[in-house]
Amino acid sequence: MTVDLKSNLVTSLQTAATQAGLVLVSVTEGSDFHGQPTAVFQLGLPPNGASDPGVAGRTLKLELSAGFAFDKPDLLPTITAHLAAEAKRLRNPRPECYVTLGGLPLAFGQFQWPFHRSTSGADTHIVHGEIHLADGGAHNLHAKVAASVTLTFAEIVPAMEQPFAETFVYNAVRKTVDLGQLEFIKSGNRQPVPVTTRYYSRWQKKFLFTETNDAERLEYLLRKVYWLSGVLGEGKPVWIADPRDAQYLNTTEQDLMRMAGDEAGEGLMALDGEFAAATPTLMERAPEYLAALEAALNFTKPQFNESMRSGHANM
Repeated sequence: MTVDLKSNLVTSLQTAATQAGLVLVSVTEGSDFHGQPTAVFQLGLPPNGASDPGVAGRTLKLELSAGFAFDKPDLLPTITAHLAAEAKRLRNPRPECYVTLGGLPLAFGQFQWPFHRSTSGADTHIVHGEIHLADGGAHNLHAKVAASVTLTFAEIVPAMEQPFAETFVYNAVRKTVDLGQLEFIKSGNRQPVPVTTRYYSRWQKKFLFTETNDAERLEYLLRKVYWLSGVLGEGKPVWIADPRDAQYLNTTEQDLMRMAGDEAGEGLMALDGEFAAATPTLMERAPEYLAALEAALNFTKPQFNESMRSGHANM
């Protein structure tokens, strides 16, 4: 069913999309986890919005509760900023892919927005999704996730809807992978990703996931460019000044740009404004990045005490 294009929700979203440099491709009616109606928006770059014809044809999906209203003054600017970042992210060769600090390239998909209340009786908001290991292989290693947001944490968020929560949910997933608490398998049940107030500083009024220094940020950018540009992107540039990465690394977009231009990375990335492409010199580091991937992947696998396996445990 087509959603009424004269509704306040559609009009407000279209205004935000236009300001962000996107066009509204379509609006349809969907349903959430409990069968309640949602508005499903497909947004894309304008035909003349990119030099690469393939990029201009890409779209992104945004799903909001049908009853959602822009009834607070900060909601429209926030969603406009979200869509402006999405417009730049759409120019990446693989817009759905992100890299962890440990060096795992991940593809995020099938997130079932908006949040739904837990059916187990817990006072949490839940969103389901999947992450796939995106190293160019055909192994189908993935993790089904259930990100749970506590009611206390939800009070921090302007609205429990996709554009206001997607960034911190994705970063909580990456952080959970960094902690070795998500296992990548070929099948299996959903694995929990707790999103709690430990990821938010009320004093600083910002999200905090991982403290990093300059060396770690540069290494992160090199791994990102290696995987997303060199391996998955056929050498096409990826967005360096991504605010989603800045939040994940507890830094700023400006600092990411500063590190991308650091002399330590000269010859490894070809910078063009806020975007960078892998160079042949960077691709020569393949053994290093493949070893890091293997180590990070092994860290997510359950580790067993061999003496317990042999029945020698003192229990």
